[in-house]
Amino acid sequence: MHNKEKFQLEFVIQASPQLLYQYLSTPSGLSEWFADNVNSRGEVFNFIWDGSEEEARLLKRKSDEFVKFAWEESDDDSYFEMKIIVDEITKDVSLFITDFAEEDEVEEAKLLWTNLVSDLKQVLGSK
Repeated sequence: MHNKEKFQLEFVIQASPQLLYQYLSTPSGLSEWFADNVNSRGEVFNFIWDGSEEEARLLKRKSDEFVKFAWEESDDDSYFEMKIIVDEITKDVSLFITDFAEEDEVEEAKLLWTNLVSDLKQVLGSK
């Protein structure tokens, strides 16, 4: 069992925290940019891509601030978290991603998140 490496990314998003949170926390919002389709039963979310399906458990959430998921298949303490940060002075909204990947897959995972967030920005009409 390899230990996964934690990494964090930050993206500036031109959208209100309330709107952004809807895209991070609801099945309909997540299916707009994160997966082809998303269903949920309580705290368990099913993410579907090209016919493959993965389940994640919603560990924690705080309205308009963050959501934290753990993949059901992972047998370690890894998780992925999407946190909304608003700069107190500029009021700029940033999306902080925290995720884990195998050491040799970190760059690939970062690229995947960059592409996903690019899709999210398009959906939001953000630059």
